[in-house]
Amino acid sequence: MTMTFCCPCLFGIEGILADELRRMGVDNVRAETGRVLFDGDFAAMARVNIRSRYAERVQLVMGRFRATTFDALFEGVKALPWERFIGVKDRFPVKGWSLNSALHSVPDCQSIVKKAVVERLRARFGVSWFEESGALFQIQVTIMKDEVTLLVDTSGQGLHKRGYRANAGEAPIKETLAAAIADVMRARFAEQVCDPCCGSGTLLIEAALAARRISPGIGRRFAAMTWDCVPRGTFEAEREAALALELPEREITLWGGDIDPDCVRLTEENAGKAGVGDCLFADRADLKDFVPRGDSGLVLCNPPYGERLLDRSEAQALYRTMGQVFVPKAGWNYGIITADETFEEAFGRPADKRRKLYNGMLKCQLYMYFSPKK
Repeated sequence: MTMTFCCPCLFGIEGILADELRRMGVDNVRAETGRVLFDGDFAAMARVNIRSRYAERVQLVMGRFRATTFDALFEGVKALPWERFIGVKDRFPVKGWSLNSALHSVPDCQSIVKKAVVERLRARFGVSWFEESGALFQIQVTIMKDEVTLLVDTSGQGLHKRGYRANAGEAPIKETLAAAIADVMRARFAEQVCDPCCGSGTLLIEAALAARRISPGIGRRFAAMTWDCVPRGTFEAEREAALALELPEREITLWGGDIDPDCVRLTEENAGKAGVGDCLFADRADLKDFVPRGDSGLVLCNPPYGERLLDRSEAQALYRTMGQVFVPKAGWNYGIITADETFEEAFGRPADKRRKLYNGMLKCQLYMYFSPKK
């Protein structure tokens, strides 16, 4: 059975996610603002959950229609084939949001959707009451400019929760954003990757996972694993296929430095949990002492900035230090993400390229500095 799925993502990485989905072999990939849609069966759904580095979750699209009244919302929801997926004992709570629409009361919309699903299932199953003690089918209703979309979450916890970062340093970067930065900077092709402000090590770990083709969801569970409508063995088969893609012998060296010894310990602990502890090393080190050693390398950095940890003057001083130690050198590239739009002035050099990305809802720029041309 071919279905449509939706992968919400951070703003600015829709194209990266769309390319990733195409490489996975799913059909009819199309990017929209803040999300990417694709068509496929349950195997494709499981594959994306296990392998995607950039999607926030995978949602089954039940239907899309226009509604400006509660009656239209009720009838539109009731017309959808909920019984194909939800069993008579399954749980189906409803959450949602509405923007720029006639139906602006979210609690009322959620209540209408719940009643409509109950009415549909009651007619199909011939029961008057649902105990809702089984598998979880989290329904989401979104209304944008009167366009209603009904979705069911297949992931459970957000896909950025890889499992290696139970603890994190202050103001950590989201794993999905870190993976996107590593992709943009082509970290998977680097011989060594450094982060002299490593925090909890997220940028380095995501670079290592990509280089060794380790699927970020290889060791975690997903909501749809408990669904009776998903053929038995689907997730197991996709997990085996993902394991077959891994390159455990891929040689790459990753180094993290931080002035805080707790961050150094945290980075090494997280690297071990992620399965890349053999190639990732961390030391207590001051940024001002950083030197790009070797013939080639990549620096990825998510420095503290005014909105996160430091005040403006401290952040500016940090950027000046970066400009002094991140020197132009053949074979070396630098990628720094920050929300401070005056970064280049303090750093001392304009970036070779910039890319707008979002850390949550905070607009940032990825400032890219590439190896000088010979």
